Amino acid sequence: MEMLRARRVAAAAALVLLLAGCAASRADPLDGLRTVHVTIRWTRFHPSLFSFPDGTTVRFVIHNTDPIEHEFILGSKRVQDRVEHTAHLSHDGSVPGQITVAPGAVRRTTYTFGTPGTVLLGCHLPGHYAYGMRGRVLVSG
Repeated sequence: MEMLRARRVAAAAALVLLLAGCAASRADPLDGLRTVHVTIRWTRFHPSLFSFPDGTTVRFVIHNTDPIEHEFILGSKRVQDRVEHTAHLSHDGSVPGQITVAPGAVRRTTYTFGTPGTVLLGCHLPGHYAYGMRGRVLVSG
């Protein structure tokens, strides 16, 4: 009986997260961009999995609720590896999909998803990526 209850609670929690992810995304009729809100809490991205058709331009609005700085870096494995293994630089947003977010701050970045595949998301402050501060964007054709 206890196992059945645990499964029901897990299923309900998964449904809530899925609905929250859907509610956090909307198309803005004024500029045609899709806006997605991402919350950083407890050194994690919420949500951490996204799916968009190729050619979609997304405005990410990142809310850092942690008391420490984080990064929001979108890109291929090559991009993630390069950022992970170079000296820490503050990302000012001049590169689409790459920004540093101060504690308690809200920052925006816009990114256009190209060819179908997987785009990775990560924070590369010391130890954060290894700890699991990462996500994925599935780009469909």
